[in-house]
This record gives sequence, structure tokens and C-alpha cells, in this order.
Amino acid sequence: MKMKLIPTSRLALLCTAVCATMFAFSDNARALTFGDGNDLGQVLFGIPSGDADRLSYVNHLIGMALNSTDTFNGQTFNRSGADPAGGNYPPATLTGHVNGTGTSIDLGAGGTYLYLFAKYDGPNAGSEVWYVGNLSGIITIPAFGLAGQNYGLSGWTLFGSAGSVPDGGTTAMLLGMAFGALGMARRFLQS
Repeated sequence: MKMKLIPTSRLALLCTAVCATMFAFSDNARALTFGDGNDLGQVLFGIPSGDADRLSYVNHLIGMALNSTDTFNGQTFNRSGADPAGGNYPPATLTGHVNGTGTSIDLGAGGTYLYLFAKYDGPNAGSEVWYVGNLSGIITIPAFGLAGQNYGLSGWTLFGSAGSVPDGGTTAMLLGMAFGALGMARRFLQS
């Protein structure tokens, strides 16, 4: 019995079409800005700025009323009027938190991280907090901060809530399945 194979050129065209379709339906990169719909507010000045300090700043800010100002732990907090989670802001935890310094941040599939704390230029500027629980994929944040100041980004921290953990291996599983499919396709093409 002779097996009918798909010509290599048609297989390549089919693979290209499948990949293009997957990219068309993937999340596009999004830029967060000061005062946008995900901006929860500012912490002035956000020092000290260790992980536990940042956690307490985020949790205090999300507990504040919209469009309010408060002082806590030697800091001034300005809560914006944005309410991207519709008033449902679970407390942030240090479990699974991630620190970084660049302006591009990979949130993964979404829902793992809820809050992004960005610190601008050490003691000279302040900090910004965004809600990112409704976002996925790669986002960008401003390189320079807080209302036109020329203070650069010092670093950021992503926080989740109790019960949220980073990707548990779904990416590795999908990659393994893709390699398995390629191996099977290669076997049939060589026959």
C-alpha cells in the first residue's frame, strides 16, 4: 500500500498559515502610562523600597478610596480615580513576586499578576502602581516617571494575590507537544 504524502511546499504553506492565524489571535503588547485606566496611583516617595516595603505600599494604596490622598508609614499616597477591577482588589502577596528593571514586562497568560509597582530614580522621584490583572502578554511602562519629571525607572515589582502562582508548566507542555508534532510530521515526510 502506497501512502499519499503532502508535498513539502504545501506543508510549508499550511504551517505558515497556522502560525499567522495564531499570531493574529494573540494578545498585542500594551503600553501603560501615567493616568491611564489601569493606573491606581502614586506613592511619594516609596523609600525604603525593599520587597516587603513595596508590598505594604501596594496594599495600602488599593485599600484607599478613589481620588483620595493619605499618609502612611512616612509616605504620601495619591489614589487615582481609575477602577479597572471594579472595586475587587485582593491583597497583594510576596508569593511568586517578580522584580525587574527594564521597561518591557512579560505578564504571561494573564491573571497571575495583579499589581505592578514601578520605582523611579531612587530618592528623587516617586513610585507608580498599576493594576495588571486584566492584562496579559508583554506590556511596557514609561522609562521616565511621574508627571514629566526626568527621573528614570529604577526597577519594578509584579505582585499576585494569595493562591496565584506563576505558570506551572503549561508553556513547557505546549512546547513539548509542538516538538512531538514536528517529529511526527518529519517521520511521515521521510517515508
